[in-house]
Amino acid sequence: MTGDVRAIAQRVYEAFNARDLTAAETIFSTDFVSHPLGTVGVDSVLKAWSGLHTTFPDFQVIVENMLVDVDKAAVRTTLHGIPAGVEEQAPPSMMEIFRVQDGRIAEL
Repeated sequence: MTGDVRAIAQRVYEAFNARDLTAAETIFSTDFVSHPLGTVGVDSVLKAWSGLHTTFPDFQVIVENMLVDVDKAAVRTTLHGIPAGVEEQAPPSMMEIFRVQDGRIAEL
């Protein structure tokens, strides 16, 4: 299952970077839970992705590290295409943990 979890986690960033909203419907479960957004369902993902792409048209998420354990993936990414503050030299980073169930991301 570890290979499947890794592949699914990688697909989410590929779909985001390609602005492929229809892929999100096959990557996330219909009852997907986003703890950071406090939402349930793939529609919240589509809304968040659309908003980010509208606000930051050059936004790209680059996977730097990924650790997989059974049904979970912890992913550290750097965020490119977001205007940096004057003091910032490096792009901001983000850490996410996904839980995969039945071949789809069920929880963030």
